[in-house]
Amino acid sequence: MESSSTTSGGGTRREATRQKLYEAAVTLIAEQGFSATTVDEIAERAGVAKGTVYYNFASKSVLFEELLRHGVGLLTASLREAAEKTARDGGSKVDALDAMIRAGLVFIDRYPAFTQLYVAELWRTNRAWQSTLMVVRQQAVAVVEDVLREGVHNGEFSDEIDVPLTASALVGMVLVAALDWQSFQPERSLDDVHAALSRLLQGRVSGR
Repeated sequence: MESSSTTSGGGTRREATRQKLYEAAVTLIAEQGFSATTVDEIAERAGVAKGTVYYNFASKSVLFEELLRHGVGLLTASLREAAEKTARDGGSKVDALDAMIRAGLVFIDRYPAFTQLYVAELWRTNRAWQSTLMVVRQQAVAVVEDVLREGVHNGEFSDEIDVPLTASALVGMVLVAALDWQSFQPERSLDDVHAALSRLLQGRVSGR
């Protein structure tokens, strides 16, 4: 999973190592679960020494917690950029939400293993990183909330909508639809899936 920014020198090398560890961890944990995945396996998959894992992360749990922060941070950044680009181009708030739906689908298509892992962890409440997961989830949802509130403020959306719940529903729609697409309808293109969700967003499913 690529970082949205890099630094120079030693920082770049360390970031590159962390990227390898993130990739290895997310793939292994998605394949066999957190408990069954060992630090030795993560190191081997990443092509580094076991000590390198502990140099970068205090434990497997810390690595996983940072993986969640990193992955959801990338998703949040992509959603925000989609909304900001739409605003720069003079689009409406509905256009912004539509662009965010596509950005979410692009992210999920690029990082399917992380998305599967993230969605699975959302429903577990006994993990040490549960509080971190809730924080990073809210960061992603908050980007959608901001667009909805702006739309309510300028009269584009009804002031009767429940902004937090609607934002959560939109994010959930994209996550679940994308995972269903990848698992059960892989023959569909990203454009097909985006078009279907876009119709839902714009209320064009009634036939009127």
